[in-house]
Amino acid sequence: MKIGFIGLGMMGSGMAANLQKAGYELVVHDLSRAAAEPYLAKGAVWAPNPRAVAENSEVVFTSLPGPSEVEAVALGQDGILSGMSPGKAYFDLSTNSPTLVRRIHAAFAEKNVHMLDSPVSGRPLGAQTGQLALWVGGEEQIFNRYKTVLDAMGDKARYVGPIGAGSVTKLVHNGTGYCLRTALAEMFTMGVKAGVEPLALWEAMRGGFYGRRTIVDELIDRFLPGKYEPAGFALRLAHKDMTLATALGREFNLPLRMANLALAELTEALNRGWGERDSRSAMLLQVERAGVEIKVDPQRIQDVIERDPSGSGAPHRG
Repeated sequence: MKIGFIGLGMMGSGMAANLQKAGYELVVHDLSRAAAEPYLAKGAVWAPNPRAVAENSEVVFTSLPGPSEVEAVALGQDGILSGMSPGKAYFDLSTNSPTLVRRIHAAFAEKNVHMLDSPVSGRPLGAQTGQLALWVGGEEQIFNRYKTVLDAMGDKARYVGPIGAGSVTKLVHNGTGYCLRTALAEMFTMGVKAGVEPLALWEAMRGGFYGRRTIVDELIDRFLPGKYEPAGFALRLAHKDMTLATALGREFNLPLRMANLALAELTEALNRGWGERDSRSAMLLQVERAGVEIKVDPQRIQDVIERDPSGSGAPHRG
């Protein structure tokens, strides 16, 4: 099988190298020919443009900086689509716009070509070591057809739904991370300003509940099954804790935007009469605003945990 690979940057370079290590023949293209030299030296074939990559490959992968680059490479003059014949497949590994992904998919479908979005998570080190998550949206049978190829690039290739679902998953994942970083910075600086030495504070936090367990795993207790009684930790107690935390921030004249927003959510939930429910019942406020229902069968959750206890084989997450 000949595999086309476009974009040999920080992420693409590691993934392309792992495809070669797995024994696949590569047809490569990058804006910089020099970036392709290590692969050409090991037998890869250079293509002068994305069209040539598509013409000479069964399946094409792109790893590009963002939506504008993907659109140009996929649909532009001498782009991937212009070189694809019916039945071939294209996977975009970039972090992309779900709207653009669906538009590209529609254009490819008109020519009976498969397009799937497959953004990755694991940072450059994960791309190099193969400790990489790939979240794939599109036709499930095409995902299954090329699963062994995906497994050569990462250890967590997962089908997540129809076209665009991969990109949505990636944006939810990264958006969660950046929100959490903002909250961590806010709370941690409060602790330092209140007199705790930074390393001692970090070491102590590692031993606490949130240090021992990922915040994503906490979702399985109440949020995913939609069950908030009996309380593991009462909402009224969480409200008390957050009131004390924000009071400490005011004592040191420290702005706490995230903390005060969290307190406002807890207060609104408390005013709903949810004081004796689990503290995570405040998350229901956002569920209501979103107009969705989240209530997963606990057995399905348990099946996932048993199938994949750690959730990720990669210690480096991106």
